[in-house]
Amino acid sequence: MTFDVDLFVIGGGSGGVRAARIAATHGAKVMLAEEYRMGGTCVIRGCVPKKLMVYASQYHEHFADAAGFGWTVGPATFDWPTFITAKDKEIGRLEGLYGANLVKAGVEIVAQRATIAGPQAVRLADGRLVTARHILVATGGRPSSDDTLPGRDLAISSNEVFHLPEQPKRIVIAGGGYIAVEFAGVFAGLGSEVTLVYRGSKILRGFDEDVRDHLMTEYQKKGIRLVMGEVFTGLTRKPGGIAVAFKNGHAPIEADQVLMAIGRKANTAGLGLEAAGVTLGAGGEIIVDEESRTSVPSIYAVGDVTDQVNLTPAAIREGHAFADTVFGGKRWTADHAIIPTAVFSEPEIGTVGLSEEQARLSGCALDIYKATFRPMKHTLSGRDTRMLMKLVVDGETDKVLGVHICGPDAGEMIQLAGIAVKMGATKADFDATMAVHPTAAEELVTMRTPSARYPKG
Repeated sequence: MTFDVDLFVIGGGSGGVRAARIAATHGAKVMLAEEYRMGGTCVIRGCVPKKLMVYASQYHEHFADAAGFGWTVGPATFDWPTFITAKDKEIGRLEGLYGANLVKAGVEIVAQRATIAGPQAVRLADGRLVTARHILVATGGRPSSDDTLPGRDLAISSNEVFHLPEQPKRIVIAGGGYIAVEFAGVFAGLGSEVTLVYRGSKILRGFDEDVRDHLMTEYQKKGIRLVMGEVFTGLTRKPGGIAVAFKNGHAPIEADQVLMAIGRKANTAGLGLEAAGVTLGAGGEIIVDEESRTSVPSIYAVGDVTDQVNLTPAAIREGHAFADTVFGGKRWTADHAIIPTAVFSEPEIGTVGLSEEQARLSGCALDIYKATFRPMKHTLSGRDTRMLMKLVVDGETDKVLGVHICGPDAGEMIQLAGIAVKMGATKADFDATMAVHPTAAEELVTMRTPSARYPKG
């Protein structure tokens, strides 16, 4: 049978773009459809613009800390429109690069919505039917929403937060994951009054307990109001802003903006997947095997739409593996074990491997090494902040099972620590590595005495 293309990719985010480009370099005829903007969540409304916002929010403390080093800094003010314009310009530049690289590789880009019309056919918004030997769905995720919440339309999601016409003086953020925690730090750093509301007892569920506790303490020092064990019951427009009511007795709070950051879900609605026979999970995610193949042999999926590891590097790796396997004659799969990750809170978090709690569930003997200290920079700035370093070590094999950092440059450090953990480094390997002095990272190789020990079983 003759097809219009060898590969049709639905979605121009990180995973889809990587798969399309690599498949094209292997000689495949590739078409990619993107209905919004090239770059997907990460580039357009996710990690890239968010990191730029994190940088902007850090200058407030930089200016204040400079006095401790002899600098005299005049009154500093922040102009939201100036920053947003600069941010949008950079995002536009990156979007252009994504498209240019695809065109250079020979990929045909279609700027419209595409849905699946069958196991080997795609319907474009203009009505055109395109047949494809293989279809790759890489439509990512979208913000979750509580549609039953009265006044839900008064809140914004992590999509709209990047395009607010003005900085909110008061913002209430619902959620306790990456997105909620990061934006709480961003807006606090920019000078907004921030309230973070989460239904659980601690933010960042699934992270090491010491890390969770440490960040909550640091956020409270920064004036971020943490409301745990609460959920919204309704939002109401008032003359002075938006009134937020709560279920479990907390007094109502009034804010200029309410950000719902209660998670994300697979962006599969209306794609025609069920009609084509593709099996979906309970949350609408596409079920795939280790080679990213769905229940329909000709249809594949990568990235957040599969709800496996919802991180940009994972989507890129999955897309590359798919293209090499199907079109390049090089069969391999993305390895989802031991993935370093960072939370760009303030202070930021870097983590890789098992938390202490996860390791204890495994039943192995454990040695825990932990250090908290004031970063050297703040011995002169006088800022009341602490840094956390933690190693989780197998008490029998001496293998480092987890590394957890909360403090300046944690994301940069964990990328390198992740290599060691991935290679199976032992605590003795860490100890044998000469320290770089004076740095915060040297604590990772100088901790000698366990802070806790747990026997096997």
